[in-house]
Amino acid sequence: MDTPFGSPIDIGLDALAREALQVQSRLRKGMETLSALDPVDVGASEREEVWRDGKVAVYRFRRDGIEATEKVPLLIAYALVNRPYMVDLQSDKSIVRGLLERGQDVYIIDWGYPDRSDRFQTLEDYIQRYLGGAVDHLRKSHGVDAVNLLGICQGGAFSLCYAALNPRKVRNLVTMVTPVDFHTDDNMLAGWARALDVDLMVDTLGNVPADVMNWCYLTLKPYRLLVQKYVGLVDILEDKRAVEDFLRMETWIFDSPDLAGEAFREFIKQFYQDNGLVNGTVRVGDRTVDLKAIDMPVFNIYAEQDHLVPPNASKPLRGLVGSKDYSELSFRGGHIGIYVSGRAQRDIPQGIHDWLSQRSKTAR
Repeated sequence: MDTPFGSPIDIGLDALAREALQVQSRLRKGMETLSALDPVDVGASEREEVWRDGKVAVYRFRRDGIEATEKVPLLIAYALVNRPYMVDLQSDKSIVRGLLERGQDVYIIDWGYPDRSDRFQTLEDYIQRYLGGAVDHLRKSHGVDAVNLLGICQGGAFSLCYAALNPRKVRNLVTMVTPVDFHTDDNMLAGWARALDVDLMVDTLGNVPADVMNWCYLTLKPYRLLVQKYVGLVDILEDKRAVEDFLRMETWIFDSPDLAGEAFREFIKQFYQDNGLVNGTVRVGDRTVDLKAIDMPVFNIYAEQDHLVPPNASKPLRGLVGSKDYSELSFRGGHIGIYVSGRAQRDIPQGIHDWLSQRSKTAR
């Protein structure tokens, strides 16, 4: 049988039998590999807790003898829906390690696992109380007026709000795969969220279960994320390290906290449905977020093949902030590749470090 390109495909019984035997051999060896595996660990870098407010904590990454050449601390704010160790997944896939090796003093905020007692936590709690409390702790402990802030995905949206409301406390702002315009035509997730009856959902469920959110993300690319990757697992079963890498990523994907109901309601309504960052209508407590108040240097990093935060959703930030010092970095990869690909390990920490270093002596 020929393909449309003229190349023959051998689908005879002999070919099918050979393929079946190969799969059987891989599965048999794979069982040996799996039985020899230890539990996979996540989070490559040593860290210590330096601040806590309830379930929310800030950790400082230890330097292993590497001197911090940058005196202004860098605080990373990740999204609520997944665990922040994606930026430090394993020793050879760690944005954090790359930043540490280049002299940055790196901290990360861990939002914890909300339970029913957190049902009525609001965006003001997350942005002003928790993120603001973390910033104030670092300002005091380092004796500085302002810190460097790296906001990632939803954490980037939070960081934009915080910087707009507290511009004197942020020296430099880095946003990474951060949604800004939630009404672009190529954003499937945003389209779903705009049609969501979020009041009914939160009033019925209280906190939003992690499994609901995971199912939404997986069904954005159902074949790739629910079928293809598990079929592909057969091809790597004989490689212990590759299997460990696979399981480490699976651990992160399904290690998702529930989401505090009120904060979820506010975020969906104000950001996804009202496109509040573009329209200037986001309110945090009794204050309105005006991105023009962001007058510190801004570095916006987006991924060219990002299906969760398409470039068109991130790039409008340029015209919305008030800063005269705005830069962009376009990364050739997707929403996950920007953390774990080999190119990411080389380009992302170096890009952030170079940009921050150029501004480390700039007075505001």
